[in-house]
Amino acid sequence: MNVGLNLLHLHLHGLFRSQGLELGRDADTGGQTLYVLELVRSLAARAEVDHVEVVTRLIQDRRLSADYALPEESIAPGASIRRFSFGPKRYLRKEQLWPYLDELADQLVLHLQARHRRPDWIHAHYADAGYVGALVSRRLGLPLVFTGHSLGREKLRRLLAAGGNREQIDQTYSISRRIDAEELALAHADLVITSTRQERDHQYSRYGRFEAGRADVVPPGVDARRFHPRSTPQESADVSALVEPFLREPQRPPLLAICRADRRKNIPALVEAFGQSAVLRERHNLILVLGNRDDSRQMDRQQREVFQQIFDLVDRYDLYGSVAYPKHHRRDQVPSIYRWAADRKGLFVNPALTEPFGLTLLEAAASGLPMVATDDGGPRDIQRRCENGLLVDVTDPDSLQHGLVRAGSDPERWRRWRDNGVEAVSRHYSWDAHVCSYLALMQGRLSPSAASAKLLARPSVQANPLGDRLLLLDLDSSLEQPDPVSLQTLRHQLTASTVRSEQPGLGIITGRSLPTARQRFIELQLPDPSVWITQAGTEIYYGQEDQADRLWAAEIGMDWQRQGVENALADLGDHMALQAAENQGVFKVSYLLRQPGPSVLPLIRQRLRQEHQVARPALRCHWFLDVLPLRASRSEAIRFLSLRWSLPLDRFLVVASQQGDLELVQGLPAAVIPSDHDPCLDGCRQLPRVYFADRARLSGVLEGLQHYRFLSARSRPDQSSI
Repeated sequence: MNVGLNLLHLHLHGLFRSQGLELGRDADTGGQTLYVLELVRSLAARAEVDHVEVVTRLIQDRRLSADYALPEESIAPGASIRRFSFGPKRYLRKEQLWPYLDELADQLVLHLQARHRRPDWIHAHYADAGYVGALVSRRLGLPLVFTGHSLGREKLRRLLAAGGNREQIDQTYSISRRIDAEELALAHADLVITSTRQERDHQYSRYGRFEAGRADVVPPGVDARRFHPRSTPQESADVSALVEPFLREPQRPPLLAICRADRRKNIPALVEAFGQSAVLRERHNLILVLGNRDDSRQMDRQQREVFQQIFDLVDRYDLYGSVAYPKHHRRDQVPSIYRWAADRKGLFVNPALTEPFGLTLLEAAASGLPMVATDDGGPRDIQRRCENGLLVDVTDPDSLQHGLVRAGSDPERWRRWRDNGVEAVSRHYSWDAHVCSYLALMQGRLSPSAASAKLLARPSVQANPLGDRLLLLDLDSSLEQPDPVSLQTLRHQLTASTVRSEQPGLGIITGRSLPTARQRFIELQLPDPSVWITQAGTEIYYGQEDQADRLWAAEIGMDWQRQGVENALADLGDHMALQAAENQGVFKVSYLLRQPGPSVLPLIRQRLRQEHQVARPALRCHWFLDVLPLRASRSEAIRFLSLRWSLPLDRFLVVASQQGDLELVQGLPAAVIPSDHDPCLDGCRQLPRVYFADRARLSGVLEGLQHYRFLSARSRPDQSSI
């Protein structure tokens, strides 16, 4: 018997529920939210799909509906929402979620491991979900689909072009983290879905990890139940009541724009083109539906500026009685507004400076309303398929004005555009068409990674070498020149736990090679480690074995080219120098910076992307730079051990103290930070599973062990920092 598909979608930010979407409540709850909900509903209705699950964030906030605090919620038969709590309980905008995404990735791996059946693929929406999806895909060998919806590099380009300051942009939008997450998602994605060819060919192509051969265009669907050309007298009367108080001659064909009051939407240029044309003013009314507004003082600065420009232009050209800009409308009125304009032989106008897709154009077309739109991005694809209007250069006032005049001059052509649009949307842009294309593409292109699944297979003949919990100490910091009393105490505690037949294991993390690490470790006279994570996380050894874990090597070695990395960075000698041969590794290229600090990292990332090297830089202690395979890190080595030997992550305890240790303390493992830590770790105080010790160095580690009772049978690694 054939088993239906089991699908997982990740949609992490904003407010997501099964009904009553609060679209437009803030910048994080918009078109992406509606798209994911409609896609999931449509997928669940297909016979070949058993179940679709959407993972999102659980939010407990008195300012919001209790719906967002429900761990599970049904969307439709065969579709559900599962909410995970990560980070603070309150609502956070998407730029504030980054520190907590590793916690979600760890929880999601546990959730999927516990299921009797794993998803056939993961579909991650936006950069934050792309980051989590990449980690889960990497660890469980599941195919990953990525849809960026909007991209950080494009947003950065627009903000810089508008005169923004790079540092301020990064502070406000976390653009650097967003772009890094998009690069990671693209590196792991088996398939990238875009809405238009312009997105695929021009926006995604700016990313070093993007491969055009793994991208396909699948335009979003339009809900035919809401957007259709059949109006009713009541809805027409309701819309008339909304706009006619502004108009002297309400029967004129309207030029309708529906969008946010955003500079990119270019609405003032439309008002100016209308005001400067005697023909347009004689023939049409201008209807601007720009969201809901109450008190202008509560708008952000950009919205206030856009509205002020519009009001100034209305006054300058004396457009009173010809322009309507209602303060309020309901979301369920939008289809009626399109139909009202179509009944009056109007036009839908999208004068945006850039338009990645243009869903409103399709909504208008499905409602029988032809368009005049920007000759950019998505409208080109729509016009090519629908032939339902004109494209114009909206940066040229004459072109915009001429296009509007021409589009409204021929009633027969208007009727042809109307019929073309309704028919083409039904054929190319319906949800049925979208889901058919989506499923055919997925089933043809995706299959679980047999290699990755094999990597995580635990050999049945081997016993777990780690013990029932694992203490991980850094040989290069926690155990560097320890004070004799603290070292003796640690030695005694580790030995005593073994005598009591308890099973805590000791693991050593180091940037050194195994022989050098063992030579240094002998001096400490501590019990033998059960595992060694060496060469900055790129090699794993067990006990006294000299053979590195081949499964880990195979996993991180995918696409790694050590010589290619050296060649890509060969001309950066003014910034750094290769370390001695004994500090190099098979999967590690090590440098010493000539000046301390992270300022050289963007240049290194750029060079690696330009040379198509699947690698990443890792800076430690401000001076020491390692370039590693993209899939390798000390943190990922810990996750590998957890999966390989079925030891839950909350049974690991790590110690962090140096610059570069942030990766160790994120997610589910418990962590200790001694008092003499690098200041860059102070931001970790907000993380729930991190204990900040009052004492320094190894003495602080012992304090953390006592706090968690980690070496006792009553260990409590789930205890939060106090």
